[in-house]
Amino acid sequence: MKYISTRGKAPELGFEDVLLSGLASDGGLYIPKDWPKVKYQDLPNGPYYEKAAFIIEPFVKGFLDYEQLRILTKKAYANFPQDDAAPLKEIEGGKFLLELYHGPTLAFKDFAMLLLAEFFEVSLKKRNKKITILGATSGDTGSAAIEAFKGNEFTNVFILFPKGRVSERQRKQMTSVSSDNIYPIEVKGTFDDCQNLVKTLFQNTEFKKSTNLAAINSINWARVVAQIVYYFTSFQKLNSEKISFSVPTGNFGDILAGWAAKRMGLPVDKLIVATNDNDILHRAISSGEYFQEEVKATISPSMDIQISSNFERLLFESLNRDSAKLNDLIDKLNKDKGFKLNETSLAFIRNDFSSGKATENDITKTIKEIYDNSGVVLDPHTAVGFFVSKDKIDKKIPMVNLGTADPAKFPDAVVNAIGKEPDIPEILNKALKGEETVFKVDNNEQELIKFIKNRVNN
Repeated sequence: MKYISTRGKAPELGFEDVLLSGLASDGGLYIPKDWPKVKYQDLPNGPYYEKAAFIIEPFVKGFLDYEQLRILTKKAYANFPQDDAAPLKEIEGGKFLLELYHGPTLAFKDFAMLLLAEFFEVSLKKRNKKITILGATSGDTGSAAIEAFKGNEFTNVFILFPKGRVSERQRKQMTSVSSDNIYPIEVKGTFDDCQNLVKTLFQNTEFKKSTNLAAINSINWARVVAQIVYYFTSFQKLNSEKISFSVPTGNFGDILAGWAAKRMGLPVDKLIVATNDNDILHRAISSGEYFQEEVKATISPSMDIQISSNFERLLFESLNRDSAKLNDLIDKLNKDKGFKLNETSLAFIRNDFSSGKATENDITKTIKEIYDNSGVVLDPHTAVGFFVSKDKIDKKIPMVNLGTADPAKFPDAVVNAIGKEPDIPEILNKALKGEETVFKVDNNEQELIKFIKNRVNN
């Protein structure tokens, strides 16, 4: 399996080099040169880790064989419920909740991050190499990365999060982990500011080389690969010819994994991009206009994004993989804060995706309605997906709503909706009682470089 950059100037790489590089040297994102096909009918009936190995194997050829991969997936998912790592629960006729929050940090990011850590360890041991991991988080990526890489002798981990724009419990999950290789960094700004700092440092050739910089955000293709699996396992559980998914969407990585599953042969009908008030993706799909607005702070903070990095991968495909045309759009995004999609590109996207937006009031009402009707408590991000999907249901096709986080991570939103706090899992209770360690930097490239170099070189 070979990978190419969306921007057309970086060399083709194998999976291991894509894993270690994260962002391509030309600033683009890596994507498979050819999409593999998988017979979903042959998906194993065993535990989740066996299904994961089956789906992921085509992407890692040249790096791991099937048995090596199976060992890693088993190790990565050892702390998930072994009877069902990703349970599917019917809420009412034709509407399902895919519970992706039973991992160690109670969010869907655990599926990708824990496996990513295993991939890194295999590669770094083989190369006897130490790396600097740099990532940005709007909430759950940070805690998942910290959990996955804490105590890892081959890595130093620097996680940027926006001040005041993650929930208190998300922050404490990041800052209460005691490990010499972990640095949670509070940045004065938005998630987009944090993400831009990460991208800027990855394009700084001298800094990237001197620190052995590596990425754990979903700009790293390995993250997306791991998330493809639960789209297949959901379909396997349902006796249906087709399946649709509603995905709370910020950085576009999770729903891109669903689109990848469709490219691999999974019979997906609709992929619904569910946004909150930060609705750049809904505006792009509904009108063809992808223009940044000011980031709004909401009760679903992990989706408070105006630049969706992984959308670049879909744009590349929608332009028939024409890097020159993509680079023109990126230039317009940088210069004019946005661009308009041409009709051919927009038609390509609309063939597989629809979209919608949930306001703050919509989210609160949805949490209450689902709770009153079924007794199930949703976190605010998952509620966005349920609200947007309710008008897009085909009675003949199951609608699977991705449950992205345990509601206990967002108690204020839940209390406001149903009048009581959700139950707190013990793993979260432990984090809440831990002593916090927080580092602070301004939204400044040089200050961040100095901060990282001082710790990596000592």
